Amino acid sequence: MNGETAWALYEDRLRRVSAYIHDHLDEELDMDRLAEIACMSSYHWHRIYRAVYGETLAATVKRLRLHRAAGDIVRTGLSVGEIAKRSGYPNLQSFNRIFKSVYGMPPAQYRKEGSHKAFEPSPNGKTAAMFDVTLRKIEPMQLLGVPHIGSYMQIGKAFETLFGTLYARRLAKPTMRMVGVYLDDPDLVPAERLRSIACVTMEDEIAAAPPFEHRTLDGGEYAVLRHRGPYADMHKAYQWLYAEWLPASGRQLRDSVMFEEYLNNPRDVSPTELLTDIHMPLA
Repeated sequence: MNGETAWALYEDRLRRVSAYIHDHLDEELDMDRLAEIACMSSYHWHRIYRAVYGETLAATVKRLRLHRAAGDIVRTGLSVGEIAKRSGYPNLQSFNRIFKSVYGMPPAQYRKEGSHKAFEPSPNGKTAAMFDVTLRKIEPMQLLGVPHIGSYMQIGKAFETLFGTLYARRLAKPTMRMVGVYLDDPDLVPAERLRSIACVTMEDEIAAAPPFEHRTLDGGEYAVLRHRGPYADMHKAYQWLYAEWLPASGRQLRDSVMFEEYLNNPRDVSPTELLTDIHMPLA
């Protein structure tokens, strides 16, 4: 077996394991079972996984469950106890402790005082806080992406496939920028039908062999809001852009997609330190 054939096998196994993790977060994820899905011994598989993704399987599962939990806290009326149970924690105390260590405050406090609250309107109907929006003119961007159908909160699954495949095909470059393209309005389209694409920027032409597809982002002027904090909060930033910044700006929207550029990696920094540039196309 030559090197190309070996990495093609790893690519398929990375994809299977990543898909299984995302699809079974409600279940007990045994590391030996994941190695079994990868058709390799635990000893070797864990090392390959960590080499590709930069974190252990256990760290991936913990990060994804807490990401989903933060979304549930912000967007649903589920009790913290229900969210803890769904996240696989044996008791509320351990969930509170772990959540606080990552998000900076216990889940009940986060629901009342988390960073998403900055975007909520005051009694007079306006958001009390002000946010910096810059106007930028950008050139068209050539992207390589993996499409995703479903909740925008789960686009991480497509990003896992994207980076695992890039690594397996030896195409990954440190200069690639992470971009998420979102094609539907989540207030109008059911979550299970939302369309998005997990992308990286391309400097050189890369063949769009499955699971990849090419995408071009329009150049032109954009209003850019830099969001600092968990991805679970970002829908509030979108609401603020549309409801408050856009009318006050006197500008009109251009018929083009909005996109997000992720300036750091959720594996490297805590959720409260994540930086995302939200791009709104302007006429």
